[in-house]
Amino acid sequence: MDDDAALVARLRAGDETAFVILVRKYQAGLVRLAQATVGSNAVAQEVTQDTWLAVLRGVERYESRSSFKTWLYRILLYRARSAADRERRAGSPEDVTGEHFDGAGAWASPVEPWVDRANDRLTAERLAQRVTGLLPMLPYAQQQVVVLRDVEGLGASEVTELLGITDGNQRVLLHRGRARLRSLLAEEVSTY
Repeated sequence: MDDDAALVARLRAGDETAFVILVRKYQAGLVRLAQATVGSNAVAQEVTQDTWLAVLRGVERYESRSSFKTWLYRILLYRARSAADRERRAGSPEDVTGEHFDGAGAWASPVEPWVDRANDRLTAERLAQRVTGLLPMLPYAQQQVVVLRDVEGLGASEVTELLGITDGNQRVLLHRGRARLRSLLAEEVSTY
């Protein structure tokens, strides 16, 4: 995180390269969390872009009370929740289904695999794709906690701060989300 502090200082000084580095570092994670929140890749991309604009506009107000990553994810969650509310009010278009999209308008297969390091990459990628496909079957709160903890690698305290929940609630949501994903995967395996 120390390098984040240096990058933020450079960004405040107008260094565009610092911004590019931060985007490369956090873009994929922001999109995944946004997609878990809004359910649509197109809306997730838009929310992520809005988040980066908010960072550029508000970097002078960042006070380092939390890590840059936590501050960034908090901005994204605020914007994603607002976008999700707008999307629910607007309803979903009926013609988004097709070979590349599912019924909710999200990509049918994930743009990026979750697993970067695995002995058996082929199996790991298939499993990650399956888990990604099963995430929307979790209740909203479980889905967010699982994505933040297991996909983005945030610590428990960061997740509780971001979501405004207690540590005990975070642990329960994570446990139930993981257990539900294991159960769903086991059901699929038993049908083969």
